[in-house]
Amino acid sequence: MLRQSMFAALLGIAMTPAQAEDISLFAAGSLRAALSEVAEDFTQTYGTPVAATFGPSGLMRERIEAGETAHVFASANMRHPRTLESAGKGGPVVLFARNRLCALARPDVEVSSDTLLEVILKPETRLGTSTPKADPSGDYAFELFDKSGHAETLKAKALQLTGGPDSETPPGGRNAYAWVLDSDQADIFLTYCTNAVLARKEVPELQIVQVPEALSVGADYGLIVLDGAPTAASRLAMHILSPAGQAVLADYGFDAAGVPEVD
Repeated sequence: MLRQSMFAALLGIAMTPAQAEDISLFAAGSLRAALSEVAEDFTQTYGTPVAATFGPSGLMRERIEAGETAHVFASANMRHPRTLESAGKGGPVVLFARNRLCALARPDVEVSSDTLLEVILKPETRLGTSTPKADPSGDYAFELFDKSGHAETLKAKALQLTGGPDSETPPGGRNAYAWVLDSDQADIFLTYCTNAVLARKEVPELQIVQVPEALSVGADYGLIVLDGAPTAASRLAMHILSPAGQAVLADYGFDAAGVPEVD
Protein backbone atom coordinates (compact mmCIF):
# COMPACT_ATOMS: atom_id res chain seq x y z
CA MET A 1 0.00 0.00 0.00
CA LEU A 2 2.88 2.38 0.75
CA ARG A 3 4.27 1.84 -2.74
CA GLN A 4 0.85 2.49 -4.30
CA SER A 5 0.51 5.66 -2.26
CA MET A 6 3.85 6.86 -3.61
CA PHE A 7 2.66 6.25 -7.19
CA ALA A 8 -0.52 8.17 -6.44
CA ALA A 9 1.39 11.10 -4.97
CA LEU A 10 3.74 11.15 -7.96
CA LEU A 11 0.85 11.34 -10.39
CA GLY A 12 -1.22 13.68 -8.24
CA ILE A 13 -4.24 11.36 -7.98
CA ALA A 14 -6.55 10.04 -5.30
CA MET A 15 -6.62 6.38 -4.28
CA THR A 16 -10.16 5.51 -5.31
CA PRO A 17 -11.61 2.25 -6.69
CA ALA A 18 -11.25 1.42 -10.39
CA GLN A 19 -14.10 2.38 -12.70
CA ALA A 20 -15.67 0.28 -15.43
CA GLU A 21 -15.22 2.84 -18.24
CA ASP A 22 -12.86 1.75 -20.99
CA ILE A 23 -9.45 3.44 -20.88
CA SER A 24 -8.02 4.94 -24.07
CA LEU A 25 -4.24 4.48 -24.21
CA PHE A 26 -2.22 6.26 -26.90
CA ALA A 27 1.36 4.99 -27.03
CA ALA A 28 4.54 4.96 -29.08
CA GLY A 29 4.79 2.21 -31.66
CA SER A 30 7.94 0.86 -29.98
CA LEU A 31 5.79 0.09 -26.93
CA ARG A 32 3.23 -2.03 -28.79
CA ALA A 33 4.37 -5.45 -27.57
CA ALA A 34 5.23 -4.44 -24.00
CA LEU A 35 2.25 -2.21 -23.24
CA SER A 36 -0.20 -4.59 -24.92
CA GLU A 37 0.88 -7.16 -22.34
CA VAL A 38 0.75 -4.60 -19.51
CA ALA A 39 -2.75 -3.52 -20.59
CA GLU A 40 -3.95 -7.13 -20.73
CA ASP A 41 -2.62 -7.75 -17.23
CA PHE A 42 -4.27 -4.53 -16.01
CA THR A 43 -7.62 -5.62 -17.44
CA GLN A 44 -7.35 -9.04 -15.85
CA THR A 45 -6.43 -7.48 -12.50
CA TYR A 46 -8.94 -4.62 -12.35
CA GLY A 47 -11.63 -5.61 -14.85
CA THR A 48 -11.24 -2.37 -16.80
CA PRO A 49 -10.79 -2.74 -20.60
CA VAL A 50 -8.00 -0.80 -22.29
CA ALA A 51 -8.34 0.38 -25.91
CA ALA A 52 -4.75 0.88 -27.06
CA THR A 53 -3.67 2.87 -30.12
CA PHE A 54 -0.01 2.73 -31.17
CA GLY A 55 1.95 4.92 -33.58
CA PRO A 56 4.71 7.52 -33.86
CA SER A 57 4.65 9.64 -30.71
CA GLY A 58 4.58 12.95 -32.55
CA LEU A 59 1.59 11.89 -34.60
CA MET A 60 -0.13 10.54 -31.47
CA ARG A 61 0.37 13.93 -29.80
CA GLU A 62 -1.09 15.70 -32.82
CA ARG A 63 -4.17 13.48 -32.70
CA ILE A 64 -4.67 14.34 -29.04
CA GLU A 65 -4.26 18.04 -29.82
CA ALA A 66 -6.84 17.66 -32.59
CA GLY A 67 -9.38 16.40 -30.08
CA GLU A 68 -9.21 12.62 -30.20
CA THR A 69 -9.99 10.99 -26.87
CA ALA A 70 -6.93 9.69 -25.06
CA HIS A 71 -6.79 9.14 -21.32
CA VAL A 72 -3.15 8.03 -21.01
CA PHE A 73 -0.33 8.94 -23.40
CA ALA A 74 2.94 6.97 -23.31
CA SER A 75 5.53 8.68 -25.50
CA ALA A 76 8.97 7.62 -26.69
CA ASN A 77 10.33 10.95 -25.51
CA MET A 78 9.59 13.50 -22.81
CA ARG A 79 9.01 16.42 -25.18
CA HIS A 80 5.65 15.37 -26.62
CA PRO A 81 3.88 14.77 -23.28
CA ARG A 82 5.46 17.93 -21.87
CA THR A 83 4.03 19.85 -24.82
CA LEU A 84 0.58 18.61 -23.80
CA GLU A 85 1.28 19.46 -20.17
CA SER A 86 2.37 22.99 -21.12
CA ALA A 87 -0.88 23.38 -23.06
CA GLY A 88 -2.85 22.55 -19.92
CA LYS A 89 -4.05 19.16 -21.18
CA GLY A 90 -2.83 17.05 -18.27
CA GLY A 91 0.11 16.18 -16.11
CA PRO A 92 2.49 15.79 -14.50
CA VAL A 93 4.79 14.01 -16.97
CA VAL A 94 6.56 11.00 -15.46
CA LEU A 95 9.61 9.16 -16.80
CA PHE A 96 8.58 5.49 -17.00
CA ALA A 97 11.13 3.69 -19.22
CA ARG A 98 14.39 4.13 -21.06
CA ASN A 99 15.58 2.79 -24.39
CA ARG A 100 18.59 3.32 -26.66
CA LEU A 101 19.53 3.22 -30.33
CA CYS A 102 20.99 0.25 -32.15
CA ALA A 103 21.83 -0.33 -35.80
CA LEU A 104 19.90 -3.05 -37.63
CA ALA A 105 21.80 -4.30 -40.69
CA ARG A 106 21.14 -6.62 -43.61
CA PRO A 107 23.04 -9.93 -43.41
CA ASP A 108 25.34 -9.07 -46.33
CA VAL A 109 26.63 -5.82 -44.77
CA GLU A 110 30.08 -6.05 -43.19
CA VAL A 111 29.75 -3.91 -40.07
CA SER A 112 30.58 -3.99 -36.37
CA SER A 113 30.26 -1.59 -33.48
CA ASP A 114 33.80 -0.37 -34.12
CA THR A 115 33.19 0.25 -37.85
CA LEU A 116 29.59 1.47 -37.71
CA LEU A 117 30.34 5.16 -38.33
CA GLU A 118 32.75 4.34 -41.15
CA VAL A 119 30.19 2.09 -42.84
CA ILE A 120 27.21 4.45 -42.61
CA LEU A 121 29.36 7.26 -44.03
CA LYS A 122 30.14 5.28 -47.17
CA PRO A 123 28.30 6.81 -50.17
CA GLU A 124 27.01 3.40 -51.23
CA THR A 125 25.48 2.57 -47.83
CA ARG A 126 21.74 3.18 -47.78
CA LEU A 127 21.03 4.46 -44.28
CA GLY A 128 17.46 4.32 -43.00
CA THR A 129 15.90 6.21 -40.10
CA SER A 130 12.46 7.04 -38.88
CA THR A 131 11.01 10.51 -39.48
CA PRO A 132 12.21 13.27 -37.14
CA LYS A 133 9.54 15.34 -35.35
CA ALA A 134 6.84 12.80 -36.20
CA ASP A 135 8.69 9.90 -34.54
CA PRO A 136 11.24 10.39 -31.71
CA SER A 137 13.29 7.50 -33.10
CA GLY A 138 14.16 9.77 -36.01
CA ASP A 139 15.04 12.61 -33.63
CA TYR A 140 17.36 10.31 -31.70
CA ALA A 141 19.03 9.16 -34.93
CA PHE A 142 19.67 12.76 -35.92
CA GLU A 143 21.06 13.40 -32.43
CA LEU A 144 23.50 10.57 -33.10
CA PHE A 145 24.47 12.28 -36.36
CA ASP A 146 25.18 15.49 -34.41
CA LYS A 147 27.50 13.58 -32.07
CA SER A 148 29.34 11.96 -34.97
CA GLY A 149 31.00 15.10 -36.31
CA HIS A 150 29.46 14.31 -39.72
CA ALA A 151 25.96 15.62 -39.13
CA GLU A 152 25.52 17.37 -42.47
CA THR A 153 26.58 14.34 -44.50
CA LEU A 154 24.51 11.83 -42.52
CA LYS A 155 21.35 13.95 -42.35
CA ALA A 156 21.53 14.53 -46.09
CA LYS A 157 21.80 10.83 -46.92
CA ALA A 158 19.38 9.46 -44.31
CA LEU A 159 16.31 7.79 -45.84
CA GLN A 160 13.33 8.61 -43.62
CA LEU A 161 11.43 5.40 -44.25
CA THR A 162 9.13 4.98 -41.25
CA GLY A 163 7.16 6.96 -38.69
CA GLY A 164 5.97 9.82 -40.90
CA PRO A 165 2.43 10.68 -41.95
CA ASP A 166 3.20 9.55 -45.52
CA SER A 167 5.46 6.59 -44.74
CA GLU A 168 4.68 3.37 -46.58
CA THR A 169 2.77 0.92 -44.42
CA PRO A 170 4.29 -2.57 -44.05
CA PRO A 171 2.18 -5.55 -45.12
CA GLY A 172 -0.18 -6.79 -42.43
CA GLY A 173 1.54 -8.42 -39.50
CA ARG A 174 5.07 -7.46 -40.57
CA ASN A 175 7.54 -5.73 -38.30
CA ALA A 176 8.24 -2.37 -39.96
CA TYR A 177 12.03 -2.52 -39.55
CA ALA A 178 12.39 -6.15 -40.55
CA TRP A 179 10.27 -5.40 -43.60
CA VAL A 180 12.30 -2.31 -44.61
CA LEU A 181 15.55 -4.27 -44.62
CA ASP A 182 14.08 -7.54 -45.90
CA SER A 183 12.54 -5.68 -48.87
CA ASP A 184 15.92 -4.08 -49.68
CA GLN A 185 14.94 -0.47 -48.97
CA ALA A 186 18.04 0.16 -46.83
CA ASP A 187 21.28 -1.52 -45.82
CA ILE A 188 21.36 -0.26 -42.24
CA PHE A 189 18.53 1.18 -40.17
CA LEU A 190 18.93 3.10 -36.92
CA THR A 191 16.15 2.24 -34.49
CA TYR A 192 15.56 1.40 -30.85
CA CYS A 193 17.37 -1.69 -29.61
CA THR A 194 13.99 -3.09 -28.52
CA ASN A 195 12.69 -2.71 -32.10
CA ALA A 196 15.83 -4.38 -33.44
CA VAL A 197 15.27 -7.42 -31.22
CA LEU A 198 11.67 -7.76 -32.46
CA ALA A 199 12.79 -7.34 -36.07
CA ARG A 200 15.36 -10.12 -35.77
CA LYS A 201 12.74 -12.44 -34.31
CA GLU A 202 10.95 -12.07 -37.65
CA VAL A 203 14.07 -12.15 -39.84
CA PRO A 204 16.80 -13.99 -37.88
CA GLU A 205 19.50 -13.23 -40.47
CA LEU A 206 19.46 -9.52 -39.64
CA GLN A 207 22.38 -8.16 -37.62
CA ILE A 208 22.00 -6.06 -34.47
CA VAL A 209 24.96 -3.73 -34.06
CA GLN A 210 25.54 -1.87 -30.82
CA VAL A 211 26.20 1.84 -31.22
CA PRO A 212 29.66 2.72 -29.87
CA GLU A 213 29.69 4.59 -26.58
CA ALA A 214 30.92 7.83 -28.17
CA LEU A 215 27.80 7.95 -30.36
CA SER A 216 25.34 6.33 -27.95
CA VAL A 217 21.96 8.04 -27.62
CA GLY A 218 19.53 7.20 -24.85
CA ALA A 219 15.75 7.56 -25.13
CA ASP A 220 13.66 8.68 -22.16
CA TYR A 221 9.97 7.67 -22.33
CA GLY A 222 7.36 9.97 -20.75
CA LEU A 223 3.88 9.15 -19.41
CA ILE A 224 0.99 11.57 -18.88
CA VAL A 225 -2.62 11.20 -17.75
CA LEU A 226 -4.82 13.63 -19.69
CA ASP A 227 -7.33 15.96 -18.08
CA GLY A 228 -10.85 14.59 -17.90
CA ALA A 229 -9.71 10.97 -17.78
CA PRO A 230 -11.58 8.56 -15.49
CA THR A 231 -9.93 7.46 -12.27
CA ALA A 232 -9.06 4.10 -13.82
CA ALA A 233 -6.72 5.89 -16.23
CA SER A 234 -4.57 6.98 -13.32
CA ARG A 235 -4.66 3.44 -12.03
CA LEU A 236 -3.36 2.25 -15.44
CA ALA A 237 -0.50 4.76 -15.21
CA MET A 238 0.27 3.45 -11.74
CA HIS A 239 0.23 -0.11 -13.09
CA ILE A 240 2.77 0.81 -15.81
CA LEU A 241 5.03 2.30 -13.13
CA SER A 242 4.54 -0.58 -10.71
CA PRO A 243 7.09 -3.39 -10.28
CA ALA A 244 4.80 -5.68 -12.31
CA GLY A 245 4.56 -3.22 -15.20
CA GLN A 246 8.26 -2.43 -15.10
CA ALA A 247 9.07 -6.16 -15.15
CA VAL A 248 7.14 -6.54 -18.42
CA LEU A 249 8.96 -3.56 -19.94
CA ALA A 250 12.27 -5.10 -18.87
CA ASP A 251 11.31 -8.38 -20.52
CA TYR A 252 11.05 -6.48 -23.82
CA GLY A 253 14.45 -4.81 -23.38
CA PHE A 254 13.49 -1.49 -21.82
CA ASP A 255 15.43 -0.14 -18.85
CA ALA A 256 13.29 0.38 -15.78
CA ALA A 257 12.49 3.91 -14.64
CA GLY A 258 9.57 3.40 -12.27
CA VAL A 259 9.23 4.24 -8.62
CA PRO A 260 11.76 2.24 -6.56
CA GLU A 261 10.90 -0.37 -4.00
CA VAL A 262 10.06 0.97 -0.53
CA ASP A 263 11.55 -0.70 2.54
